[in-house]
Amino acid sequence: MPLDWSRIGKGSREPLLRPRDIFAALPNRPWPYLRQEQGEVLEKWFARKDERDLVIKQNTGGGKTVVGLLIAQSTLNEGLGKVVYLAPDTYLAERVREEASRLGLATADDPDDPAFRAQQAILVTTFQKLINGQSVFGVVGSWRAAIDLGLVVVDDAHAALATTESQFRLTVPAVHKSYLKLVNMFEADLRAQSSKVWADIKTGDYTAAARIPFWSWSDRRDEVMGLLHPHRSEKGFVFTWPLIANVLPLCAATVTSRGVEVRPPCPPINMIPSFNQARRRVYLTATLADDSILVTDLDADPGMVARPITPGSAADLGDRMILAPIALNKNLDEHAVRIMARQFANGDRDGDDVPDSEPINVVVLVPSDKAAAAWKPFADRTYHVGDLKVGVDELKAGHVGLVVMVNKYDGLDLPGRACELLVLDGIPRPLDGVEQREALLLQKSPARLAREVQRIEQGMGRGVRDTDDHCVVLLLGANLGVATHDPFHLSLFSPATRAQLNLSRDIADQIKGEGLNAVRMALSACLTRDPQWVERSRRALAEIRYADAGVVRPEAVAVREAFDLASAGQTSAAADRLQQAINSLEDPATRGWLKEQKAAYLHLTDPVAAQQLLAAAVLENPFVLHPAAGVPPAQLKAAAVQARAAAGFLAEEYTDGISLVLGVRALLDEIQWDEERTDDAEAAWEQLGRHLGFTSSRPEKLYGNGPDNLWALSTDRHAVIELKTGCTTTTIAKKDLDQLGGSVRWDKEQHPQVTPLPVMLHPSRDCDERGTPVPTMRVVTPAKLETLKLAVVAYAVALADGQGRWGDEQAVGKQLAHHRLDAGNLFQTYAEPART
Repeated sequence: MPLDWSRIGKGSREPLLRPRDIFAALPNRPWPYLRQEQGEVLEKWFARKDERDLVIKQNTGGGKTVVGLLIAQSTLNEGLGKVVYLAPDTYLAERVREEASRLGLATADDPDDPAFRAQQAILVTTFQKLINGQSVFGVVGSWRAAIDLGLVVVDDAHAALATTESQFRLTVPAVHKSYLKLVNMFEADLRAQSSKVWADIKTGDYTAAARIPFWSWSDRRDEVMGLLHPHRSEKGFVFTWPLIANVLPLCAATVTSRGVEVRPPCPPINMIPSFNQARRRVYLTATLADDSILVTDLDADPGMVARPITPGSAADLGDRMILAPIALNKNLDEHAVRIMARQFANGDRDGDDVPDSEPINVVVLVPSDKAAAAWKPFADRTYHVGDLKVGVDELKAGHVGLVVMVNKYDGLDLPGRACELLVLDGIPRPLDGVEQREALLLQKSPARLAREVQRIEQGMGRGVRDTDDHCVVLLLGANLGVATHDPFHLSLFSPATRAQLNLSRDIADQIKGEGLNAVRMALSACLTRDPQWVERSRRALAEIRYADAGVVRPEAVAVREAFDLASAGQTSAAADRLQQAINSLEDPATRGWLKEQKAAYLHLTDPVAAQQLLAAAVLENPFVLHPAAGVPPAQLKAAAVQARAAAGFLAEEYTDGISLVLGVRALLDEIQWDEERTDDAEAAWEQLGRHLGFTSSRPEKLYGNGPDNLWALSTDRHAVIELKTGCTTTTIAKKDLDQLGGSVRWDKEQHPQVTPLPVMLHPSRDCDERGTPVPTMRVVTPAKLETLKLAVVAYAVALADGQGRWGDEQAVGKQLAHHRLDAGNLFQTYAEPART
């Protein structure tokens, strides 16, 4: 007689709630047991499941997807409500659904799916599907009723945050008919902030960005609303306008030649009730060393965020050797490293162009098409964001060779042999106007460095997706070398990555100063699974633990709370909340930045006090908005002795010789002939002056007038410098000559006792026939700039060779003179006369 299964096990049909029990009961589970780390995390979550905002941190490859899915199923079984699992993009959402299918868990991909609505399936979709002004989940003020959610799981939270910021940013492109009307409305205000930046925007400079003064934006809010509101249903507006329209007067509007970007101080996430009112929110992340952004962007509870859930051990990470060639040997050429990467892809590990090993997949991550161009002679494939799925699938299927991926540092899953050698050739740079301005305002602040390290760690994690994976990571460029050597940068990496960096440094110390053959030998030890390397690698991670507490910066909490108060009409209270944070901060750049934000809120009740506060903010961060009355230029005084000033600066800036050489190389790498990096070049040129012992400043940025850079060469001599590193013309245009002449006149007015030396960085020293060169003008051409860079590197290397010689005035003076970097010789040696 057949068995009647409906009568068997009737007493045990209650839904299972504990995630480990759910896994154990799966009829076709793909593996017998959960990993120890997964089990630990799930038990900790279950004990704290009723806390609304929980952050779960596991290393890349630690099995976060399975953890998130089991948490989602547990919540469904509990009957708490509908459950959504959010992935960064459609490609990764499909991978999550595949993982759920392997586990035997029901999923849906459509919010209207009856199984999802009936709480019988987990909806797996993208963060962008939920967070947009036409969200099918409902938006405040829309006709759609909000979908009530019991749980939202945010996978790869760092990637979701980028989506959040973009969804709450309205961009009016330059081709839109409202662009010129909007820009012309504020022309006088923009011109008052900086006549040069205004001119750059008008002439199409790619990198020029200027914020519309908050007082002008707020005072003309009705005009702005009248101008933009008619376009609310157009493409480009429709998905953003409903999210920010109610807080438009509080937004920062930044003008570039490409568009006007309008963004609130924090995303008004309450406009998405499904997310804002979800009973539980779980954030899965591997690389958020600084969790503050979860508070500012998603309005997560700071107290809960500061108590992340982690495994007992941080050893749940595959095997990585991480080396920065430039930190090993200052003479290692990046082109030679590219050749070596190509040879490894071919199976040639000793560099004799004869394959001696099995070929491997080499993946190169680059931030831009320009960076990708350097790899073109060596690449088998080059992929962009739109066609990554094809590239990833091909790599997983077998040997491809050397593959370049452009501007994608997260969300790539390249396990096993899909990627055994990973190269990071640069990191993504700020692309939009708001990010460019924040980069200028905050520069070396902890918040900005934390984001930079986060991007680096995201990139480094692409080739290790499981504890059994192995991958060699090469970091090209001095900036990446600094990030893996400087103690403060290192402190921002996750504990396991930091342990791998320290272990890799032991290898680097042994092969320091050697050529590429030594690098090849080190890489092969990891790739061939040398038992001694594997043992040391595993031991390095064995006792690593996650940090007990998450990092939530107090000023980030204040920024969120102040915005929420201002959104509710309590702008005075918002200003007071920011002042509390300002009082607790020491970093002057961050204090000035917060004072600018406070002044914006204060203006709505006390415009006079707001202007006074802004004048005080400029003293702490000279790159904030200038008050309406302007900022009087400060006198630039030369150092009494150039060598003494240089030695003092270098001693304060660098703690060891490697840091000195890497720092100088990173600085010089920023001075490029690139129209997208002109602001970086100007900032680096100012710092170059300080490295050489000159008092240097950026008058145009500080006061809205004057040259890009001003160096006090001596008590009676200034270098008035205009950087045209974004130019591609074969002659110096009349407008550029006129600009240099105007800057010289400005310097004479401000410093009548000083003789200006006009200097321009330009691809050519030939003047356009319609222009007149400035008398005594010198031009730093590409050839001269390259010679100057070599001299500055040699100067740094010579000082780094001794014990603390970079802080010795006599040693510094000797090297300055030897390399003709002293005030009397520098521009005579490394610049040429302009030619008519």
